[in-house]
Amino acid sequence: MSDTPARSPQRRAWRLVSRVARFAWRVLVTFLHNRGLLLAGGVGYNILLSIVPLFALLVVLLARVVDEQQLLTLLSIQARHLTPAHAEVLLDAVRSLLDSREAIGFLGLPVLLLFSSFAFRMLEDALAIIFHAPEAHVRRSAWVSVLMPYAFMLVLGAGLMALTLLVSLADGLNTLWMALLGRELPLAGLSDTALNLTSFAGVFLLFSAIYKVLPLVKVAPRRALAGGFVAALLWEGARLLLVYYFAHLSFVNAVYGSLATLIVVLLTLEVGALILLLGAQVIAELERNARLGLPWHLDSRHRAISRVD
Repeated sequence: MSDTPARSPQRRAWRLVSRVARFAWRVLVTFLHNRGLLLAGGVGYNILLSIVPLFALLVVLLARVVDEQQLLTLLSIQARHLTPAHAEVLLDAVRSLLDSREAIGFLGLPVLLLFSSFAFRMLEDALAIIFHAPEAHVRRSAWVSVLMPYAFMLVLGAGLMALTLLVSLADGLNTLWMALLGRELPLAGLSDTALNLTSFAGVFLLFSAIYKVLPLVKVAPRRALAGGFVAALLWEGARLLLVYYFAHLSFVNAVYGSLATLIVVLLTLEVGALILLLGAQVIAELERNARLGLPWHLDSRHRAISRVD
């Protein structure tokens, strides 16, 4: 009896670990049952199709309001978060598209809009499979599905414009400070760190918005935010691992030759899509149990009876 209190915290910790392990296994099994790897490949491929016209479209439209070089600098940071190993390849493609903007003209803008929306449309279809909930009988208007990708683009453009204006304001203040006092602002050296943190925050908010808005079922805001934060953290860790792997360990160049860059970018985007969809699967399992009134760790499909702790 004397060592029972000592064993009690250990027993609770072991029970929690066991529940988390069973929940993780259930998420993985359901994810594979939903053809998650195939969905991640499709989402990654469509992101590759969308990312260059999306970035070019944002720069073309926002360059009328803010400085184009500032925009490209910020986009380089975003590109490093999306394709860390070969961000410059994407930026070169965006610059090439910008150099021919006169040839694109107004007739080309709808084409850029169409290609920019491919990733959002594929992602909506993938989340519809992962968040399937026949008991909810949820339907979405066709117009909502058509316009939603462009609403996301509008929000991305507004965020990018706000960030560009903020950076321009900081640069102007730093220039004025140097003219008056002959030295930079004390926080000027933290600009790169601040921009990277802001980029991480943007990825977190984008993931959270995707989890909240795109699924057909209703997702609680707290779960969307939690899922977005975990997915953003996982992507940050995966991004650093990918940078190290492709820089020191990869033999992709030897296998694919001139196609290596494209393969690396596609694999990177597919890993990001895999993390995004796995986060969605976690939220889907939690939401399903919540609708059925079951604890998070029980398998809702078997409707197991919780044991009293």
